Amino acid sequence: MDPTIDSVNDLLLRGQTMLLEYAPKLALALLLLFAGLWVIKRLINLLAKTLKKRETEPTLRTFLTDLIGVMLKAILFISVIELLGVKTTSFVAILGAAGLAVGLALQGSLGNFAGGVLILLFKPFKVGDLINASGNLGHVTAINIFVTTILSPENKTVIMPNGPLAGGTITNLSTNGNLRVDLVIGISYGSDIKKAREVLLGVMERHPQVLQDPAPSVNVLELADSAVNLAVRPYSTVADYWDVYFQVQEQAKEALDAAGIQIPFPQRVVHVVQS
Repeated sequence: MDPTIDSVNDLLLRGQTMLLEYAPKLALALLLLFAGLWVIKRLINLLAKTLKKRETEPTLRTFLTDLIGVMLKAILFISVIELLGVKTTSFVAILGAAGLAVGLALQGSLGNFAGGVLILLFKPFKVGDLINASGNLGHVTAINIFVTTILSPENKTVIMPNGPLAGGTITNLSTNGNLRVDLVIGISYGSDIKKAREVLLGVMERHPQVLQDPAPSVNVLELADSAVNLAVRPYSTVADYWDVYFQVQEQAKEALDAAGIQIPFPQRVVHVVQS
């Protein structure tokens, strides 16, 4: 018999043997792959609906669903290739080492990522809030996984990493819906405190952006070197804060002048003694 024909027959026989041996495994692996992908898709959809029902931030919702989807698909892939008889121990070890290396290289970014997740989960502030954090005051315009963006009163865009932001002190000025505007206005020691209080309260009562509940107040703050300092405390909405801050001071100066109440300036009396 021709040796070439014998070789072909031998190859066909081996192929047939391998097909009979691996066909069930291949069929089972394909079944596991398609069934696993179907289950993962349903689980991700269920997770997305649950997070949406709990009013989780859209950014965090998308990130969590994508992350969990990738992790489940990786586990499914490893299970499929292991079912085919491929040793996955070395593969998993390589993935672990690569993950460790990437984690060390991106240590700062991972800290910002963790901070972003905490901010999106616990919601110490939301987009539109006025906050004071990390020495920056401004309205929050965007909350991302790694950074938070605020717009300062000077119309400057400030981008803050979420790691230090989440680990620091955050003052949310929008939580209660209104703010107290702290003003200090001095009058001379010879002026009538009660009259000055009536004038200043009248200014705040007439101002359209000053809230009357809580009611504005005027009290003696301190007896300073050259003036009696009054604590003038109007309340306003967050949006009207700066209007009230500047306009009340201007109108208070005009009203006090009209009432004949002196706003003193620092002065010093010098006695000259001649021998």
